[in-house]
Amino acid sequence: MVSVKVENISKTYGSKKAPVQALQGINFEVAKGELFGIIGPDGAGKTSLFRILTTLLLPDTGKATVTGFDVVKNYKEIRNSVGYMPGRFSLYQDLTVEENLEFFATIFTTSIKENYELIKDIYSQIEPFKERKAGKLSGGMKQKLALSCALIHRPSVLFLDEPTTGVDAVSRKEFWVMLKDLQKKGITILVSTPYMDEASLCDRVALMQNGKILSIDTPGNIVESFGKPLFGSRADDMLKLLDDLRQLPEIESAYPSGIYHHVVMKNGNDPKLIRDQLGNKHNRLEVISIKPDIEDCFIALMH
Repeated sequence: MVSVKVENISKTYGSKKAPVQALQGINFEVAKGELFGIIGPDGAGKTSLFRILTTLLLPDTGKATVTGFDVVKNYKEIRNSVGYMPGRFSLYQDLTVEENLEFFATIFTTSIKENYELIKDIYSQIEPFKERKAGKLSGGMKQKLALSCALIHRPSVLFLDEPTTGVDAVSRKEFWVMLKDLQKKGITILVSTPYMDEASLCDRVALMQNGKILSIDTPGNIVESFGKPLFGSRADDMLKLLDDLRQLPEIESAYPSGIYHHVVMKNGNDPKLIRDQLGNKHNRLEVISIKPDIEDCFIALMH
């Protein structure tokens, strides 16, 4: 069963003289109970897409349905059946933790008690601070409160727009554990993120850039499709090394990644040529074979 279906959605901002095309013919489907990731950098169009799917923005062309309802014609039904956590913390800073949760429960004509079972694993972590003003919470606690408010009406589909941006590594890890637990309860989850390492935690991902989807598949299949030998290279002067690597005609691309520069060779060229041509120019030059990850695939698709 399909929970979300997007067909040829496009959206343009700005004037006719200087248009900015945020979305360009987006197409995909998300199955019921799936954890689907939209992966891409800032400006890729992730937020515009989520705002259209949660009925906060009208598309210029195309159509989309969420739980069978059209995002334009049936916006009331969609708003009652989805949860939305925007990228910026948007709860009431002057209300306490408990007051915020009660407010959102009231909007959807429910109560904390009625749906506490769904949010208890998340809310119980911040419940000891329920009298604290939301504006005084840490980043990780704000994240948990926002997620609790998005779930309090028991939605069938949950939209999370860059939920882990700006929080510490431990909170990021905890958050994804919570998402996996929610998925087990039958909730369909769409999450956008600029962090490539989070892609591997999704059932399927859509790699997005400049308003277009570059690829949709499981993380494993995307990595397997890389199809070219990948090498890591480092030396004492990493900046000069990167420049020298990019000058070699046998190299398709070279870019920084952690402690190495990742190097994609043309036509399966032997990495020995890097040592032969640059060995006398760089101290402690190292070249190793490495396995590609989602970020390498994303960069290759952009090229």
